[in-house]
Amino acid sequence: QVQLVESGGGSVQAGGSLRLSCAASGFPDSRYVIGWFRQVPGKEREGVAVIDRDGTTSYADSVKGRFTISKDSAKNTLYLQMNSLKPEDTAMYYCAADVWAEDLLRSDEYMYWGQGTQVTVSS
Repeated sequence: QVQLVESGGGSVQAGGSLRLSCAASGFPDSRYVIGWFRQVPGKEREGVAVIDRDGTTSYADSVKGRFTISKDSAKNTLYLQMNSLKPEDTAMYYCAADVWAEDLLRSDEYMYWGQGTQVTVSS
């Protein structure tokens, strides 16, 4: 059974940094798409950063240059390093994965989801 468990969220001031982690289990191998999405109450879930099956990364325009996604295959753990955080980055951050995805940053492409970790950035 596929399971995704996020951690690392918290509260920081604008300009600060956080690193989120997602522990993945239940996949037969490392050939899957996995990434980070975020959602604010009342708004649509937004794709943040994704690693494709071949290791290619994709980022939302709003986080390019500030966030970095990476994966430790040996530990089956996904990371999101978030620097220069802004108040508009405040959201619940979710880890999501699937065996493949056509549009990497579309949330409805993904079958498996974690429970989320809250990130709050104060101005």
